[in-house]
Amino acid sequence: MLAPMAYPRENLAPGERIVLHRHPHWKCLLGPFLIFILCTAIAGLLAGVVARSSLASSGELAAYIVIAVAWAGAAIWFFIRPLVSWKTTHFVLTDRRVIFRNGIITRSGIDIPMRRINTVEFRHGLIDRMLRTGTLVIESASDDPLAFHDIPQVEKVHALLYHEVLDMTDAADDYDDEPRYPDDEAAPRGRRR
Repeated sequence: MLAPMAYPRENLAPGERIVLHRHPHWKCLLGPFLIFILCTAIAGLLAGVVARSSLASSGELAAYIVIAVAWAGAAIWFFIRPLVSWKTTHFVLTDRRVIFRNGIITRSGIDIPMRRINTVEFRHGLIDRMLRTGTLVIESASDDPLAFHDIPQVEKVHALLYHEVLDMTDAADDYDDEPRYPDDEAAPRGRRR
């Protein structure tokens, strides 16, 4: 089994704390796994055909090598690559922003500051509800809505994100309510001694 891969702390701002860290739901690995099983079955079938054939020993060896190389290539492309991609995809919710990073060799990512988030919604169909996954949609102040697919426990993530946005809004409102000049109601008109 793969070791847990935490989100690197050096990518966070000083004092920023992680509220939630998720990889995509395991259902996105189901298709690659089934393809891997199919490729393994086909490789086994071909190896059986070669074993029953009347090829010379060098021809039989060459056929086994071709089958093994084809199987290894299929295993890497259809199973190992999606598994590593899944493991290197991060959806991180901090107390200041939403972070999404993905990619193996070429990395890409997006950061959405909490104060710029306008609406948060989730979507999931019947199968997604049974698997407790779904799509999280975040609409920020100036951008088109961003959809993050296959988020595990999407309703919990939605609630946490909503509370973080609400906390950020409440903190901004508290700051606006505080008098900026506690000794005097008006702004300073000049230098005081």
